[in-house]
Amino acid sequence: MSTTAPAVVPASEEAQREVVDLCAELIRFDTSNPISDERACADWVVARLAEAGIASELVESAPGRANVVARIPGADTSRGALLVHGHLDVVPADAAEWRVPPFSGEIRDGYLWGRGAIDMKDTVAVMLATARHFARTGTRPAREIVLAFLADEEAGGKLGAHWLVEHRPELFAGVTEAIGEGGGFSYALDDTRRLYPIENAQRGMAWMELTAAGRAGHGSSPNDENAVTDLAESLTRIGRHTFPVRLIEPVRALLAEAARLQGVDLDLDAEDLEAELAKLGHVADFMQVVLRNSANPTMFTAGYQTNVIPGRATARVDGRFLPGHEQELIDTIDALLLPSVSREWVNHDIAMETSFDGPLVDAMCAAVRAEDPDGHPVPYCNPGGTDAKAFTKLDIRCFGFKGLKLPHDLDYGRLFHGVDERVPLEGLRFGVRVMTRLWQDC
Repeated sequence: MSTTAPAVVPASEEAQREVVDLCAELIRFDTSNPISDERACADWVVARLAEAGIASELVESAPGRANVVARIPGADTSRGALLVHGHLDVVPADAAEWRVPPFSGEIRDGYLWGRGAIDMKDTVAVMLATARHFARTGTRPAREIVLAFLADEEAGGKLGAHWLVEHRPELFAGVTEAIGEGGGFSYALDDTRRLYPIENAQRGMAWMELTAAGRAGHGSSPNDENAVTDLAESLTRIGRHTFPVRLIEPVRALLAEAARLQGVDLDLDAEDLEAELAKLGHVADFMQVVLRNSANPTMFTAGYQTNVIPGRATARVDGRFLPGHEQELIDTIDALLLPSVSREWVNHDIAMETSFDGPLVDAMCAAVRAEDPDGHPVPYCNPGGTDAKAFTKLDIRCFGFKGLKLPHDLDYGRLFHGVDERVPLEGLRFGVRVMTRLWQDC
């Protein structure tokens, strides 16, 4: 009996055309978090799935905070399901700063422009276009696919992925692995070759509020218990602190592969690792953010009148820690704070890491290589955080993979939460081709 795998059914021209329209429509829903909600967009997603005969469930965690979950049966019912998730919310955008209205979904110069174009309505559109293609053609994925379109990711997922995991875990019954944002995009290695970092690790989140308690008084009088001064000094210490390099396995593996492809003799155990990494040029710059923990002051609030020294001042700090190095971050912050300053968590979430192996990893790598022969998949640690943190609580093995090929001159990282966010039209079509292959081989 033949054991040859069935031939891959490529993405249809229709799917590659409609992904652009789907993404444009998604962008036109202003789902800015926290000043708007996802309900209208979620209703639209339900309708687009229903058009293709795919049933789904809309779940609100709070009025307007809507999530959509659907299942697509797979060919092999003995295997665990694959969760494919994306979020519907976006960060706000100031239209005055943009070259195009941020919620217009305008096409210009080969790009689709708008808030969410890369974070992450592009991937949501690819999910929808791929699901609709499978339904129209009767193509079966290799195993069951669970689709999740989620709320509130940009604020930590408390009303989205985390809420569903806590209150509706049965929606993810049978899921063993997941893919979401945070990896699978291209990064130019040179003029012809690209790395495709596939996320198998994430830094943890340690958002904290700092509070300085001092002695209130008149602004004209000396005061050695000034809460503003103490907090400002503590924030300066934190903001200027450089954490030591901690080379976790996914980062080590990416650097080693980049060195091999560039023909660079690299000693990753060198005492002066920063100098050694400089041999990799721009790749070393790309990886700086995941070489160490970080903590950046982002907000400061104090006082109500120029001539009044307040008795209290508060600030926010965005702390991030590598897998295995959470305590180092906490101990460092505590050592940098003056005695008058206390801290409490605003959002404290895990770091995560899984090995870069198994059939799903093989399928992701194969899908990229099939569509981009000059592409080189590599492990990757996401410097930020995603909804994957919630799904690990269900013992789901999580990866970041969107399948996005980018022009070499596009600074992808700067577009996240930035001005003039945009995605190449061909990148969207590439994503549908890659995702179509992956679902049949996962």
